[in-house]
Amino acid sequence: MRVNIVATVPLDDQEILRQFAKGSTKNKAFEALVHQYQEKIYWHIRKMVIDHEDANDLTQEVFVKVWKNLDGFKGDSKLYTWMYRIATNECLTFLKKKRNKFFLPIHDVGQELSKKLDNSPHISGDEIQMKLQKALLKLPDKQRLVFNMKYYDDMKYEEISSILGTSVGALKASYHLAVKKIEDYLAKN
Repeated sequence: MRVNIVATVPLDDQEILRQFAKGSTKNKAFEALVHQYQEKIYWHIRKMVIDHEDANDLTQEVFVKVWKNLDGFKGDSKLYTWMYRIATNECLTFLKKKRNKFFLPIHDVGQELSKKLDNSPHISGDEIQMKLQKALLKLPDKQRLVFNMKYYDDMKYEEISSILGTSVGALKASYHLAVKKIEDYLAKN
């Protein structure tokens, strides 16, 4: 399912949910939701799976799940937080399937993603950015998620906690451990 959206006036989350609940404006509300969040969701996924095509496919899968489950959204969190959780779970499932499919240990998946990083025409950056990305690929998936959410997306620990279902203390420890591992990698390479 590929969604191409023309520019619309942004709707707030409550208005999207209200319009989605009405049959006559359901499609319009979903288009507004996709328009507002597609790029953020894509880049969250892309930072985890590296490959543009994989990220594109997973983004589409996330929005299919959002479409199917939006009626059941209880509003316990922000709409974006809920979608971010779906995207995060899709990333982790994708990476796990990739490891299982090829019987790869975690470091081999990192090497595979690192090769994609080197060869992708969709990724640009100077030498320092490439080294940082390769260092990130050495981290365990969940540690990389925490680092990406905190460093790149500038999310608060409380919001990350809501998405990952992990305590703030554990997230802080995970983030600082990730930073230390990245610093060590960069010092050696």
